Amino acid sequence: MENKTHESIVGDQFGSQAGAYLASPVHARGEDLDRLARLVGTRPAARALDLGCGGGHVAFRLAPAVGQVVACDLSPDMLAAVAAEAVRRGLGNVATEQGLAERLPFADARFDVVASRHSAHHWHDLEAGLREARRVLRPDGLAVFMDVVAPESVLGDTFFQTIEMLRDPSHVRDYSVREWRRAVESAGFAVRSVACHRVWLDFASWTARMRTPEDHVRAIRSLQGRAAAEIAEYFAIEADGSFTIDTMTLEAVPTPH
Repeated sequence: MENKTHESIVGDQFGSQAGAYLASPVHARGEDLDRLARLVGTRPAARALDLGCGGGHVAFRLAPAVGQVVACDLSPDMLAAVAAEAVRRGLGNVATEQGLAERLPFADARFDVVASRHSAHHWHDLEAGLREARRVLRPDGLAVFMDVVAPESVLGDTFFQTIEMLRDPSHVRDYSVREWRRAVESAGFAVRSVACHRVWLDFASWTARMRTPEDHVRAIRSLQGRAAAEIAEYFAIEADGSFTIDTMTLEAVPTPH
């Protein structure tokens, strides 16, 4: 058995799939991106951080509204794809920087806006990443965290974490809204608002995007088929395995040290 660090697993999973995440409709658009744009507004002098940028969709959405966006990710392949796409779109104010969420390579209070989308459920340590987000944000700055959220019920949570891990070994945890609130406040933020959205996932593309092994695909489908009625209803599981999840957009501002 090959022993790898969590960071190397994340890099392996996402590096070769940079193009898939750049093109993925689930990641390229959504109510959360629309809400992000409304929350940030127009800030021509602002510096923004896209933390755990993945395909760079936060950076691309914010670039026309701010002075500069730094797209930061663990994967150099992802960053190369984001840089190339920024050039293709004519977004000259998008820069890239490699780094871990838990150890960001930026000075204190560097950014006016920190936004992170669909990244935190891969972080090795959520609270450490949030503390770093707080550290690099100006005292009068804005933070927006967007991610998949787990059900509050124990049964729903267990089911969801299980299929997520079967699909993608870089998965750490989808946190509930309650867990997110607690972690964000513990890291030195005050929560201003939380908006939740339902997102439909096509099963075939959801597994293909992560190159999920066929035996794991079968295991997920088996779990779906044997799930309790309340789970099947909550996730709106369809005959082909497609299902619906909850996502969250959380707006926060730094609390005084």
